[in-house]
Amino acid sequence: MHSTIRDVAAHSGVSIATVSRALNTPELLNAETLAKVRESIEALDFMPSARGRQLRGVRTRLVGVVVPTLANPVFAESLQGIDEAACASGYRLMLMTTAYDSARERRAIETLREQRVDGLIATVADAESNPLLDELDRIRLPYVLAHNDTARRAAVSVDNRRAARDGVNALLQRGHKRVLMLAGSFAASDRARLRYRGYENAMLDAGLTPYAPLEMDFNAEELPPALLAHLSDPLRRPTALFCSNDRLAMIVIRGLRHAGLSVPGDISVLGFDGIPLGEWLSTALSSVATPNREIGRHAWRHLAKQLELPDGEPVSETANQADEPISFKLPHSVRTGATIAPYIEPAARMAALEPENPA
Repeated sequence: MHSTIRDVAAHSGVSIATVSRALNTPELLNAETLAKVRESIEALDFMPSARGRQLRGVRTRLVGVVVPTLANPVFAESLQGIDEAACASGYRLMLMTTAYDSARERRAIETLREQRVDGLIATVADAESNPLLDELDRIRLPYVLAHNDTARRAAVSVDNRRAARDGVNALLQRGHKRVLMLAGSFAASDRARLRYRGYENAMLDAGLTPYAPLEMDFNAEELPPALLAHLSDPLRRPTALFCSNDRLAMIVIRGLRHAGLSVPGDISVLGFDGIPLGEWLSTALSSVATPNREIGRHAWRHLAKQLELPDGEPVSETANQADEPISFKLPHSVRTGATIAPYIEPAARMAALEPENPA
């Protein structure tokens, strides 16, 4: 059971009003009383209600942002969109990264709560079943998920399953039948799981049997040897590979080329996210393109509606209690690039390579 401000007051032997002053205007208390209250807060693991501060008009004008990593440009793009919109509204950002680790995700959200942020924008491992988000709902701390594709909570994303299906269809339409999917750890990303479902849908719709997904660490900087051996084996390798994000796709392409394989000559490679860097490569990366900066901007706009009414007054306690969280889906597109090509039967490929007989 969670401690309340009344528990803190009883534990420290002061009034509720004194605890409130310790939280919101500590400069009004003497050092001894303030120290006593803070010791009780720590002993009881008390977390003040963010919405309660808003009702009193006490705002930090800080917004916490939680993303898995900045090594993947998709999150940097999204952060840029959040920052542009938040700064225009007079808010500052506090950024935490989780490295796709559930323990770090918990610490990041707890740290931002301790810093008394007015709200959160986060990309989490699992939006559907997440005790951390359940706790934010309980204390009514406003938050919006970015990139997480869920109808249960306030979120801004693309339709990950449909977008993946459209991308895989682009491979199937080019004659590929042995199409595999490579993803980061499914446990660390609900987006990857939804994209695999889209892959399955496309394969089944085409009368093909989906293959089991290939998984690797999201934080890896090169293909694991066993995975590279699988993709290099002429008896096992796919003719096309769908990667759950562009960063993985670029790691795959580098690994395949170091192994002596041609992309797309031997294997077509399709990414997901459409990061600009992919278009700057000497062989432009084919990708399912998502509006990452716009996802960030829309996430801020949605959070701003939770923080303030149109006239700028603080949200009343019951203003949105009856409203269901709204999930926004932004459009995607398939950028064909140059890393996918039509499938050519091996015999036809060999015939095309053989020199013509002299006349």
